[in-house]
Amino acid sequence: MPTRRQVLGALAAAPALSLPSLARAQADYPTRAIQMLVGFAPGGGTDIVARMLAPALQARLGQPVAVENRPGASGTIASAAAARARPDGYTLVMGTVSTQSVVAPLMANPPYDQMRDFTPLTLAGTVPMVVMVPGNAPYRDLAGLLDYARKNPGKLNYASSGVATQQHLSAEMLSQAAGVSMTHVPYRGTGQVVNDLLAGTLDLVIDTLPTHLPHIRGGATRALAVTTPDRVPVLPDLPTVAESGFPGFSITTWYMLLGPAGLPRPVVDRWSEAMNAALSEPALRKRLEETGYLVGGGSPEDAAALVRQEAERYGALVQRAGIRID
Repeated sequence: MPTRRQVLGALAAAPALSLPSLARAQADYPTRAIQMLVGFAPGGGTDIVARMLAPALQARLGQPVAVENRPGASGTIASAAAARARPDGYTLVMGTVSTQSVVAPLMANPPYDQMRDFTPLTLAGTVPMVVMVPGNAPYRDLAGLLDYARKNPGKLNYASSGVATQQHLSAEMLSQAAGVSMTHVPYRGTGQVVNDLLAGTLDLVIDTLPTHLPHIRGGATRALAVTTPDRVPVLPDLPTVAESGFPGFSITTWYMLLGPAGLPRPVVDRWSEAMNAALSEPALRKRLEETGYLVGGGSPEDAAALVRQEAERYGALVQRAGIRID
């Protein structure tokens, strides 16, 4: 029978013996297909940016990058799955500001800790939010819409792809700033929101520009204002919310690639390198910009700082608005 000293010696030696194989696995990464989870249905802003990036990342990593949609629970189903995945770099998530910075103040028992359960990798991009109404709506500008809302409290319906998503929070911010009351109608995904806005059965939505840009350009919907501090190049004549009577108003949606907590640094660096290289490709940058995205990039430390900063900002907004998910 081995002595206690022999047992302790074997346990102490085990990690050292595994280090070479672990180092080789990290150095050779990736050696098989990678799964990129998306927490929303196909056709929304998160899905669009993930599918635009996947081929460029696949070319640089030398392995398939498969985008998998897992919609539901305001995008948190996919993020929870990524948080529970093995920290080996083969299951990642394209998270958003709502899934990665707004979960904590919303739920009594959130499915993950937004600060501790993830390894932020790289900001993929930022998109403006646009206040939109059906093409045949009577409102010609944001002032007209809000004037009607003041005179008819609760009568205007605005859509979102789920409680506490960026569409919901944007409308809450605008309602608070303007002192109006509108009725929230949460949907299961962006696709039906677009369909109902086109059909005129919704009064308005504040949603990501890439999702709606073709319909705005075609006249099927009407954009009233953009939520960024400055006007956007793809719609230079569209005023900002700040210009429309609300100085300082600013809200955007961002998309970020994250992995589970504990990703080895070599894997983190590999993804940061691949993402920044892909986002620097002229053809991909052009496609993203023409679609309405502001191209991201930067270090994992930059990404982590953005998550913390936005968590503080939106935590306060959620508390003021009294938004909860039970």
